[in-house]
Amino acid sequence: MIKRGANPRLGISLKIGSVLGFTVMAACVKVSAATMPIGQVCFFRAFFALVTLVAFLAWRGEFPAAIYTANPWGHLWRGLLGFSAMLLNFLAISYLPLSDAIAIGYAMPLFLTIFAALLLGEVVRTFRWTAVLIGLSGVLIILWPRLAFLKGEAGLPGETFGALCALFGAVVVALGSVVVSRLIVAERTSTVVFYFSLICSLGFLFSLPFGWRVPDGLTLSLMVISGFLGGVSQLMVTESYRYADTSAVAPFEYTSMLFGIAFGFLLFGDLPTLTMLIGSSIVIASGLIVLWREHELSIRRAPTATWPWAMIGADEHDSG
Repeated sequence: MIKRGANPRLGISLKIGSVLGFTVMAACVKVSAATMPIGQVCFFRAFFALVTLVAFLAWRGEFPAAIYTANPWGHLWRGLLGFSAMLLNFLAISYLPLSDAIAIGYAMPLFLTIFAALLLGEVVRTFRWTAVLIGLSGVLIILWPRLAFLKGEAGLPGETFGALCALFGAVVVALGSVVVSRLIVAERTSTVVFYFSLICSLGFLFSLPFGWRVPDGLTLSLMVISGFLGGVSQLMVTESYRYADTSAVAPFEYTSMLFGIAFGFLLFGDLPTLTMLIGSSIVIASGLIVLWREHELSIRRAPTATWPWAMIGADEHDSG
């Protein structure tokens, strides 16, 4: 058994590697979604991640033990939320610049704080509520230019749709994390991830009659790679929390903005706007404050507290 926090450098390296993997995966999804139905793109992401996960669990001797569960209905709810979140986030990626979709997704921990108070009975005091409200104002700054179509001004309705998908995707991911925080009390992490990938694969397979296409070689490769990277990155982020404390690992999630800007420019010619940079800076700062405050409070709480910071790290990208 590896002692938690035994190798912080390895833990942080795994976290950054997972963020890079998820960002490359998002770029593959964006390219694939330009010519393929979004349901088909989502299926490849979920199915080949499942294949990667099963291979890894078999190698570690944890399969088929990961199949056994005492809470199938909990996994069903978590899977349906993950299915919805993946669809919303992939739609956002397909309609928005990569960095914008990533920036709006940073609202997830803010919504999680709200749901933790409302659904888990988490005590959230003025300090964190203030950070959440400031962070949501940053989200509004990012969204505002994308809402021109709704305001009756000249704008691209596709970007409005993509922005709303990203926002609701963050909400659904936060709800999924609440369900995970309940599941993980009695279920293995591998079981939670296995059933998430299985339910998403089966769900998106039902989109087959709605216009799946035969992809060319490049697009097929990109869709398979997206699934493989999703699975590997998911495993890497889970492992990162085995080697380093959550407070050391979690802030490196925000390196995804740097990767998103870089890939967005190199692959799609997208340049970040001033409003996106300002808004995302506010959201990131608020998220770090919430994370810091939660870490401070967790020191005073019993180890069985329901706030799923470690599982957020392992689970937040399940939707993408």
